[in-house]
This record gives sequence, C-alpha cells and structure tokens, in this order.
Amino acid sequence: MRPLIVLLAAAAMVAPVAAQTPSAFRLPREVFDVIPPETRVAGPPGRMRVVQGRCRPGQLEGARRRIVDIAVQEWAVFGFQTIDATAVRTRVLPDGIVPDAVNPSLPRPRQARQLLQAGRTEGERRLAATIAGYWSATPDGPRVLARQNRLWRASPGATLWRQPWSAAFVSWVMCEAGLDQPEVFARDVSHRVYIDQAIEARDGLAPSAAYVAHDPGEVPIGPGDLLCNARGGAVYRRLADRRAEVDRYAPTHCDIVVRVDETRVAVIGGNVMDGVSLTLLPLVTDGTMHPRPVAATELDRARTMFAHLSLRAAPIHGAALEASPMLRALTGAAARPTSELPDIEEGDAP
Repeated sequence: MRPLIVLLAAAAMVAPVAAQTPSAFRLPREVFDVIPPETRVAGPPGRMRVVQGRCRPGQLEGARRRIVDIAVQEWAVFGFQTIDATAVRTRVLPDGIVPDAVNPSLPRPRQARQLLQAGRTEGERRLAATIAGYWSATPDGPRVLARQNRLWRASPGATLWRQPWSAAFVSWVMCEAGLDQPEVFARDVSHRVYIDQAIEARDGLAPSAAYVAHDPGEVPIGPGDLLCNARGGAVYRRLADRRAEVDRYAPTHCDIVVRVDETRVAVIGGNVMDGVSLTLLPLVTDGTMHPRPVAATELDRARTMFAHLSLRAAPIHGAALEASPMLRALTGAAARPTSELPDIEEGDAP
C-alpha cells in the first residue's frame, strides 16, 4: 500500500483508543512537549472559565515542524477523521472502511466526498474543555465561553458550540507553536483577521507577520502553510477579491497543510465535520506556476481556495505528516528527522 494509506490504516486501528478521553491519545510531554488545551480552562460546562490565555514564546525557526506536529496530534485526539476529495478512479482503503462508492471519471465538475474514517465530534461532552482550550488562545475567547456557558445552563443537554471554532483551533495551534505576539500572528475568533494580516504583509504593511498571502499556485505550497476558502455567502476566487474587502466581515475558513506532493495536499482543520479532520485535496497546475488545490468549478463540492498563506520560515520535507511524533508512534517508526527522509519521487503520491 502507498505511504499515506498505511498511515490511515494505522489510525483506523487505534481510533477506539482515542475515543476514551480528550487526552487519551496525546503523547507524553517528554515525547512531544505540548500543553493540552483543556488545561487552559477550568470548571464544568456551564461554569467553565479561561485560566490561561498566554502563549508559548518562540520564533519562526522551527515553526513549520511544530505547527504540523501539533495539528496532527489534535487530529489523533479527535479520532483521525479523514475526508477524501481526490476523485480518483480507484482507491485502496484500509480494511473495514467502506466508502459510499468508488468514483469513476466523471464529466466536470466531478464529484467526490468519501469519508474514510469517522472520528469524534464536538457533540461529545468530554471534548468541551478541549474546544474551550482552543478558544482561550483568542482575545475574545472568554466572551465566547461566557456565551456558551449561558447556553449550557439554559439547555443542560446541549453539546454543540454556538459559535464555529475553526479559527480558534488555528489560533491555538499557532499559540502553542510559539507564534505568541499578535503582530506575528493575529489570533482571532475569525479567520479573516489573520488572512487580512497576511494580505497586509504581502503589501508591505505588516513586516513582522509570520504569514504572507498569495494566490494559490503563485508559490509552492509547504507543510505549515495555510489554505483558505470562503464560505457562507462570501464569494472569493482569488486574493484580489478579499483584498478589496480587507477589514470587512466575511465568513472564511483556513486549514493547516501537513503533507504535499505533486498530485495532492493533506490539510487539517478544526470544526470540519464537527471535529478536527484531515482532508485530502487534489492538486492541478492549469494556468499556474505551481500546483494549486482543485476549485469548485473543477470538482463538485470542492472548496475553492482563494488564498495561500505562506509561512516566512525555511521549508521542510513535503512528507511532514509521516515525520510527526504522533504518526511515528502509530507506525512504530523510530524518530527520524525530516531532513533524512528520501526525496519524493514522481508518482510517490500518498
């Protein structure tokens, strides 16, 4: 089997372990030093409060590796939920995982939405503190948590979060990765705030910003970068569409790149299918200098990525997912620096 399929098979076998408690499938801190998000809050649902809002101090050197590793561990905590949007003719899937159908080649726009592994979702009460910990990394986190407490008190059986938490997830990852200063990464309850910061960095107005905005396909995509799409009523197809509306509200979403090769990219995002999920996206090169994610006009139900936020840090190997502490633990692999991984050859798709 190909490398990523082997990893997904390993994830499928250990997913029941990850479902026991929020911290059941985090690595010990002596193996991978991450402070669990649930330790940043205290109290039960209805009386939960933020007790730690500060971030780990750090620098851009080494940030790519840490951003990927933190995101991968949270994917494990949520049960390795994986979504395949590659629309290939055939798929080799882990034993016991059955897709809705194997997609043949279809006239454009093709349709593909295969759920390879169902994981844990925000509906599980024991994940409340984990998601609240994500909120703690944002300036408005205490206000959001206070509103959620009122909902919990009014509806004791409520489990879903009143406000989408995908931007809070990205903010917490960057907070724990060491991008601690707002001028470096503008953590917020809305993705648009740090997207706009990256646009300003592109325009020379935010020299300290960690991320610089590009049109997808303009520069190579690397692990640790962010890919962003519009949602709701917003219609953005390229960076210029958002630049014209900088500082104005618009519903958006960003995912963290954790693996990339010539044909596909793997991204991890929060509040995707109500959990922290990994999505496989096909790449195309039509009309661009470098591969870009397929757009909605090319693949039905795909997300058109209008912005690629590139991290101002040295690149790492495209197979960063395999080199993460969590995936090495799953496969029983010895610690191996990314720099020692073999180059990805043509056809070595996951």
